[in-house]
Amino acid sequence: MRAVSECAIVRNPGREAAAGFAVRRRIWNQTVKALLHLAALLTVALLIFLIGYIFYRGIPYLTWELLSTESSYVAGTIGILPNILNTVYMIIVAMVVALPLGVGAAIYLTEYAANQKVASVIEFAAETLTGIPSIIFGLVGMLVFTQLIGLKQGILAGGLTLVMMILPTIVRTTQESLKTVPQAYREGALALGSGKWHMVRTVVLPNAIDGIVTGCILAVGRIVGESAALLFTAGFGLKINGFVRSLQTSSATLTVALYIYASEQGQINIAFAIAVVLMVLTLVVNFAAGLAAKKLKK
Repeated sequence: MRAVSECAIVRNPGREAAAGFAVRRRIWNQTVKALLHLAALLTVALLIFLIGYIFYRGIPYLTWELLSTESSYVAGTIGILPNILNTVYMIIVAMVVALPLGVGAAIYLTEYAANQKVASVIEFAAETLTGIPSIIFGLVGMLVFTQLIGLKQGILAGGLTLVMMILPTIVRTTQESLKTVPQAYREGALALGSGKWHMVRTVVLPNAIDGIVTGCILAVGRIVGESAALLFTAGFGLKINGFVRSLQTSSATLTVALYIYASEQGQINIAFAIAVVLMVLTLVVNFAAGLAAKKLKK
């Protein structure tokens, strides 16, 4: 009995230490969980505050006349229809050029590149380009497209400048999406007699469509929200020119117009109304991209 009591006395400190450690770990886990929930709530609250404040300031000044007319200094009216059209034109021009190039480059790097050192250098260059400030892209675009090549300020020069900006994003997101496709899918298609390109087109790309659409959404978001680079290449034009003429005519997008009305003309209320239009346009593009992804996946 005395030996058993001594053993029990010896074992108790270990059990107490284990129990104390379990309690501390439980408290730590609950604390971390609470901090994570707080961070998530703060993020959502900040988003709701920004959206709500923009809508609160912008919607009262969002009229049909503002959306359907162009600005006239003679009549003293303000309209942003040319800027809405220029933004849509810019999205079309930039995505038509960047999407095939970006997806093609990602397919080559993932499926065809034999020299992994060269592929690593290209991936590093793409990641580096994503971190370069947009004002530098605007300066390079002005020097290359307007001065060296001879393009005039307009949608074409601005769109090509945006291609340089969004191409790395499309390449990297598409490449990471392609890497998530199981290797067994590729091997199964090749074992059934499929060629390399047929395998990529019918097996790999359909399973990577979500990542490609994500890259497109990020690219469109950057196109819609870009202003610094377009100040050098697209210009400040506030008139309706049509798609063909606007390619080489000074054409301001919504973000450039927001900058003009807010900083140069002091029209803060009009700037908030333009911000509402930008948010709605981005939401519509994202929703359309999601629907397109579902249809393509089917």
